[in-house]
Amino acid sequence: MASGEQLSAIKGAKVLMVGAGGIGCELLKTLALSGFQDIHIIDMDTIEVSNLNRQFLFRQSHVGQSKAKVARDAVLRFRPQISITPYHANVKDSNFNVDFFKQFSVVLNGLDNLDARRHVNRLCLAADVPLVESGTTGFLGQVTVHIKGHTECYECQPKPAPKTYPVCTITSTPSKFVHCIVWAKDLLFAKLFGDKNQDNDLNVRSNDTTTSSDHSEDIFERRKDEDIQQYANRIYDHVFGHNIQTALSNEETWKNRNKPRPIYVKDVLSDEPIQQNGNTDKMLDNDNLSSLSAMAYLGLKNPQDIWSLKENSRIFFAALKLFFSKRQKEVGNLTFDKDDPLAVEFVTAAANIRAASFNIPLHSLFEAKGIAGNIVHAVATTNAIIAGLIVIEAIKVLQNDTKSCRMTYCCEHPSRKMLLMPVEPFEPNKSCYVCSETPLLLEVNTHRAKLRDLVEKIVTSKLGMSLPLITHGSSLLYEVGDDLEEDMVATYAANLEKVLSELPYAITGGTIITVEDLQQELVCNINIKHREEFDEEKEPDGMVLHGWTPAPAAENNKDATDNNGASTSSTSKSAPDAMEDDDVLLIIETGIETIPAGGKKRKLSDVSNPDTAVDEKRSKKIPEQPENNGDVIVNLDDGNDDMSETVPQ
Repeated sequence: MASGEQLSAIKGAKVLMVGAGGIGCELLKTLALSGFQDIHIIDMDTIEVSNLNRQFLFRQSHVGQSKAKVARDAVLRFRPQISITPYHANVKDSNFNVDFFKQFSVVLNGLDNLDARRHVNRLCLAADVPLVESGTTGFLGQVTVHIKGHTECYECQPKPAPKTYPVCTITSTPSKFVHCIVWAKDLLFAKLFGDKNQDNDLNVRSNDTTTSSDHSEDIFERRKDEDIQQYANRIYDHVFGHNIQTALSNEETWKNRNKPRPIYVKDVLSDEPIQQNGNTDKMLDNDNLSSLSAMAYLGLKNPQDIWSLKENSRIFFAALKLFFSKRQKEVGNLTFDKDDPLAVEFVTAAANIRAASFNIPLHSLFEAKGIAGNIVHAVATTNAIIAGLIVIEAIKVLQNDTKSCRMTYCCEHPSRKMLLMPVEPFEPNKSCYVCSETPLLLEVNTHRAKLRDLVEKIVTSKLGMSLPLITHGSSLLYEVGDDLEEDMVATYAANLEKVLSELPYAITGGTIITVEDLQQELVCNINIKHREEFDEEKEPDGMVLHGWTPAPAAENNKDATDNNGASTSSTSKSAPDAMEDDDVLLIIETGIETIPAGGKKRKLSDVSNPDTAVDEKRSKKIPEQPENNGDVIVNLDDGNDDMSETVPQ
């Protein structure tokens, strides 16, 4: 039962919730039942069928509608006297600025990606509003409290880096099933069913171009009078046969690698026809294109079965046939969608055929969908527990009882006989460039890199700035905004294409530039260090930012646990794998890790030199856990990892 003081704090609070998904539904319900009177919700998503198994405020009839608005209506049915204001919008929109955030007593995050989390963290710092963060995946979860000047901010601790795969690995030397999925989804599917004019590395397999003289035509262009089966056979033989054969001609590549084997239609299916399910004609007459399935077409039923090479080839041909015969109007404009059964079947089959060629273990449709669609299967109970913990911490914050605030971890297995592990919040990290304004160091070839590279690869991608402004001394080099005059827009656009050392105010070794985000009210200085060469495999950006660098992702994990992450539509550079599920997610690193013992607070001296300091209070080691507990399918990468500290399991 809440005390009078708590009830007073609750009723007088104005709360902002960001996210109305898995945690958000539970959180809104708990806030309403706890007595909160004034709640605002921001969520840009609409309801999907896949949300309905855990986001209990939504029903089948709500599919396609705004999550924030439907959640509001659902809660008002049992708490009609409270005020709930929904915003069907992106929290990064310009109207959600510092002044907007200043009106709230506390901000509660239920987000699904690292970029938005960082954005909200910075706005809360600028507005001096407490933030309660959260995350769940499967049976694991966490709640952390961030109060300016009292605790570390969300970005004080490094976040695991998005795993990237160089194009040469994806196209020529895959060694993991995830490489085959990226190839099938972002290259082959996009080339066959997406924009035919997009740049694509699918045909490039060897530096020896003489071997491909007979294939100078666009192999993916369907010829006149060519039926679907002939076209499918030609595509199959090219991508799984000819391209592999061409790659084998470069003997240097395979000196220390197992050689792949080319696979041709005649080797797998001979001349036998594809056996169709007896209900094929009925299925093809169905006008509901979203229900089309190659598995149903062939009479296959269990998505957890691992198909043989022959079965994968049949699925490949059946899916391609269905796309071109029943969904021909969409061909040329399609992008991969994890909720499109036919797309998932095609990508699974193509990835498995490629995996067979490179001696990589095959995977089931269920597993492949989890990897391709970046899916972590959520547990509704965990979301409910975490939502309750968020409200508990929010009440402490509203009472200004910061000494009682705790970071709480929800464990899958008891640790010290506890499933909920409370830890005293850490103090701000003096080396954090966000809340402590510590300068960053950028190594870059100033004679080769353009300002556009700096903006796209560092300022927006790594620093997460939405409306960046770049200055050198008192000189403005670049700015983004709707109120800029045309001549200034033209000047900044021209600057983007200039090499750093050739800008009107040259950026060279020893230069200090200032980067500012007007919306986030964040300013940081970057020291420039000129460097001639970079390793294309390890440093694909051609520049390295120090003082920001996230913790490295584990390299020895199996494919099934290759951690989460924003899948990209192209692998023209590196192919980052990102999480885009609708639940708030967090990643648990495997291996020996340490945690704060006994809920002790980390001292400022322990973080003043993060590269060398050893926190004695992290003395209790966590033994390595199984890589996959069967309940969680982890997606392509670590892109949205939201763990500040390793969670005890």
